[in-house]
Amino acid sequence: MGQQEKVATSLAGAVSEGISASLAPVDAELERRYPGDPGTRQPVHTVYVPGELFGADTIRNWGDQALKALDEHAPDAASFAAVLGLADDLAAPVYDRVRAKLEREPIEDLRIDFEDGYKGADEDQDAARAARLIAEAYKNGTAAPYMGIRMKCMEEAVRDRAIRTLDIFLSGLMEAGGLPDGLVLTLPKVTYPEQVTAMVRLLEEFEKVRGLEPGRIGFEIQIETSQSILATDGTATVARMIGAAEGRAAGLHYGTFDYSACLGVSASYQTSDHPAADHAKAIMQVAAAGTGVRVSDGSTNVLPIGTTEKVHDAWRLHYGLTRRALARAYYQGWDMHPGHIPTRYAAVFAFYREGFEQAAARLSAYAAHREGGDVADEPASAKALAGYLLRGLDCGALDVGEVTRLTGLTLARLQSFSGPRRGDLTPHGK
Repeated sequence: MGQQEKVATSLAGAVSEGISASLAPVDAELERRYPGDPGTRQPVHTVYVPGELFGADTIRNWGDQALKALDEHAPDAASFAAVLGLADDLAAPVYDRVRAKLEREPIEDLRIDFEDGYKGADEDQDAARAARLIAEAYKNGTAAPYMGIRMKCMEEAVRDRAIRTLDIFLSGLMEAGGLPDGLVLTLPKVTYPEQVTAMVRLLEEFEKVRGLEPGRIGFEIQIETSQSILATDGTATVARMIGAAEGRAAGLHYGTFDYSACLGVSASYQTSDHPAADHAKAIMQVAAAGTGVRVSDGSTNVLPIGTTEKVHDAWRLHYGLTRRALARAYYQGWDMHPGHIPTRYAAVFAFYREGFEQAAARLSAYAAHREGGDVADEPASAKALAGYLLRGLDCGALDVGEVTRLTGLTLARLQSFSGPRRGDLTPHGK
């Protein structure tokens, strides 16, 4: 090669060094506040079961009830596809995968509820029983990937009860052998960042008493009040809550009905696609972006029960709301009834299978530095494409074999585009 042409510069090296030194605190702050996605599996839904009703067979019962609903109201792929408007080429793959999922892993994330849904007479005993049953489920292989409790909130009227229930539950897990990796706690009706700080202090004390690694226990923040979105000074409270969690916040969950009621929305219009809901979730999404905190949509209270016509109407509603949320990058939501699970998985599987081939082709072209396609992708797009495929693998919508075949990438290479993955690295698609 010939001699390279010398390029002209005007600034001394000390200028660059000085600027870097001045921005060092900003660099550190960016790394601390915006570490990026944790790279672990995100469940596609959270199921809430009242604390007094939860039993050792709850997960299997939900799966069996969901399968029974399919048998009764959509016994084959064609009938299910007709209800939901699935394309012909998706009918069989989606239906078969839904049934397989309901048999293998009907619930991805389960929260035993000691808040609004709890109607028990002895919360101490129910909390202790919940700990025992969860510990047993993880030991015998019947647990959902993620399990935990929703305690009462940190408001004065129920604060002591919330703290006691959490203490009993966590202590029970420790006595049974320790905290499972899939443990998730939900703090509801958070209004002020100071309530999040109180939860952090509470968990710190528990970790000290039990000799746990500092920061071992995280939690979700449930967004159910107007004050959690917008503070009196006009700032976004939810952003301050993430900071107040001191790295322990795993998710922000939108509470459809409490939040809607807080704004005065009439009961008939308290839905996850109401403009008020869209506004709240958009603020949550922006506040959480890059922080590693994930956002979850809410639920519908229209239950798929009764006549086949009513079940089909409820299924279409739930399917449509779930697809709408997925398009808006809310990859998780709540399910309140076993009959919701078939359409949760149908919506999720259809979402990933519809765009699978195009996403695989785009990522393959990007990885091979090929040009000439109709989309010019860059690193951020490649990361999004890889994340899309990995989420599809995690939930069982896609299989490892078909993804590696169409992308030409090994699973490890695919994961490298999305960023480092921690925790369970094995996709649930076979």
